[in-house]
Amino acid sequence: MKKILIAAIACCTLGTAARAELPEGARKILETIKAPEFRNAEYNILDFGAAADTTVDSRKAVNDAVTRCSDEGGGRVVVPAGEYRVDGPIVLKSNVDLHLAEGAVIRFSENPRHYLPAVLTVWEGTEMFNYSPLVYAYHCNNVALTGKGTLDGGAKNTFAKFRPQRSEMQSTLRQMGIDQVPVHERYFGEESIFPPSMIQPLGCKNVLIEGVTILDSPYWVIHPVYCDNVIVRGVTIDSWNLNNDGCDPEYTTNVLIEDCTFTTGDDAIAIKAGRDQDAWRIGQKTANIVIRNCRFKSRCNGLCIGSEMAAGVENVYMYDVVIDRCYSGIYFKSNLDRGGFIRNVWVDNVVCDFVKTAFIRFETDYHGARGGFHPTVFENFLIRNVTGNKSAECGFYAVGIEGYPMRNIRLENVELKEAPVPYMLKNVENVTFEKVSINGRRMDRTPAATNDSVLKLKTD
Repeated sequence: MKKILIAAIACCTLGTAARAELPEGARKILETIKAPEFRNAEYNILDFGAAADTTVDSRKAVNDAVTRCSDEGGGRVVVPAGEYRVDGPIVLKSNVDLHLAEGAVIRFSENPRHYLPAVLTVWEGTEMFNYSPLVYAYHCNNVALTGKGTLDGGAKNTFAKFRPQRSEMQSTLRQMGIDQVPVHERYFGEESIFPPSMIQPLGCKNVLIEGVTILDSPYWVIHPVYCDNVIVRGVTIDSWNLNNDGCDPEYTTNVLIEDCTFTTGDDAIAIKAGRDQDAWRIGQKTANIVIRNCRFKSRCNGLCIGSEMAAGVENVYMYDVVIDRCYSGIYFKSNLDRGGFIRNVWVDNVVCDFVKTAFIRFETDYHGARGGFHPTVFENFLIRNVTGNKSAECGFYAVGIEGYPMRNIRLENVELKEAPVPYMLKNVENVTFEKVSINGRRMDRTPAATNDSVLKLKTD
């Protein structure tokens, strides 16, 4: 009965807000983003030696078809219906649309050594050489992964069991970033314990990922890095491994994520912009992101910005979204190592069922800090037309740094039916509640700061 009620509320709410006028900033982003176009030519992987037979490795055939297609001016590389084994990464090239026909399944190898030699990548905000992502594109223009087929990462028995967090190797990588060790010296090859992303276009312009289903990812699922003009549309993710974020745009601009269904082992959406000194050196903010018409179910958070956001994140618009059970519904996180900024965020028309921590959460002491003092700027947030059933800890949580308050946060027409603590505010400036109701009680328009002991929320 509860699921039926949530679905009914979601349909009603989404239908209403979809007619609301978008801010000028969102409209300009949508006018800027264009899907790549491709030459009318097809290259069937079967013609290059692939076989719909999981006893045969079809990787060379797929990559040969991609190369031929790109060399001849581009077009579509077709993977027909059937199951294909691929022992290593698929490497996309400029002007190529890799199209998985309905009924096509690509099953990637479970063997980590098949993803060597190491390639340039970004792992949790730090540049390094590591295992190749399973689908990789390096400094390409006009690349796409489309169709109604399936990509199976095969990670649950190998990569998904790697545990780099809080290891000596992770500490070494973090220190390399802080010390600005030359990137070519940050080489982690056969002994690496860092799982790769599932899909990573790096340094690409005009990227389309549309229609595909993605299963059993090693780590972050869709991870555009240093990209511009990216569309993720109609994608289904069902991957419940540790750290399986759905989509993580990082150092990336002009992104549209729409009509997607993400069931993920970590955050559904996690917008990133690098970690600490590495991000300050690179200096490429993540900006101009539109997320709409999606449904998220995650082990961790619905929409998340951070905690790797040291180069700055701005101009994010999310609307017409349903979030099922998760850790926090809408979450902005950093710590005192990061610096940078999170600003100009607009959220409209979100339905959220149950959250384990805070319904809406701003945090400045996310775990993993190494002792710096570089406060992040949090400013200019409008969150409106948001409804939720229950939070297990807190309704609205915003705790800034003394002397560096979070500024200009407006909640409008927000309702949370149940929360043990309605809100926790400390070191904030210009927070406004307009028609905000928690536990059936209308909150004051100008809420008083709660400067007593700070509620310590669970972390993901």
